[in-house]
Amino acid sequence: MTDAGRARFLKGHGTENDFVVLPDPDGSVWPEGRLSPAMVRRLCGRREGIGGDGVLRIVPSRYVPDAAAVLGADLERCAWFMDHRNADGSTAEMCGNGIRLFLYALVTEGLLDRAACEAGVLVGTRGGPRWVGATPDGEYWVDMGPARAFGEGKAVVSGQVFQGLAVSMGNPHLACLTDVDVDTLDLGGQPEFDPGLFPDGVNVELINTLPAGDADAHIRLRVHERGVGETRSCGTGACAAAYAALAAAGRDTGTVVVDVPGGRLSVRFEQGTTVLTGPAVIVATGVLGQEWPGS
Repeated sequence: MTDAGRARFLKGHGTENDFVVLPDPDGSVWPEGRLSPAMVRRLCGRREGIGGDGVLRIVPSRYVPDAAAVLGADLERCAWFMDHRNADGSTAEMCGNGIRLFLYALVTEGLLDRAACEAGVLVGTRGGPRWVGATPDGEYWVDMGPARAFGEGKAVVSGQVFQGLAVSMGNPHLACLTDVDVDTLDLGGQPEFDPGLFPDGVNVELINTLPAGDADAHIRLRVHERGVGETRSCGTGACAAAYAALAAAGRDTGTVVVDVPGGRLSVRFEQGTTVLTGPAVIVATGVLGQEWPGS
């Protein structure tokens, strides 16, 4: 068997949005030809593989063929690139839960110092460069950039029509506020949506508003992610849902507590940007076995 065939992996999650993390610090273990859509699907398989909502490859930006196009003048400033693939093998622009886990993995792999991360580091993604950092209490934050509304649409879930706000967080979302208890809905299948508004597919959020308490708003969220299905959490979805909740209240700044099936996140809107804060956990590390395809 080859060293490449016995590649190391980490398994982790952010509020139970879980990923297979592939350290590739010199770009040689998981080149584009090896990390094919079929390989990603196998890695994410919950029976035949490791299991995950996606794959995060830890790689210097200079080894990613499309990094220059998405990072532009920031290419040299982004030492590391989050090469994110959905569970179906497609590439993904951005993931708020994934990028927090990505930074945590950089720290645990000894590639970054956690104390230095509290000031923030710039990480490349296919949604553009993102500032990510550590909090003193052990969580991680990411500057998700501005939320941008680009219309209104509707989704059909469990035979019911839900009106929603189209929001871009670097990837497309349809955030639907509803009085229907989101726990009663079946998100096992793909919700129907307007392909004219979302030609590349869309993440659909179903949102209940809760008593705000000390926050400016408090919501409960379930999400169906394009290319994945329903997940226990979605960072960009939490931001889109929080934006829609504030917009419905006539606000564009404030802090929103977001409860997802996998835990709790905090989203803060200020000075034209969005900051997502939450936990990151690594539950296992390992090495691909000799029976793995290509080993």
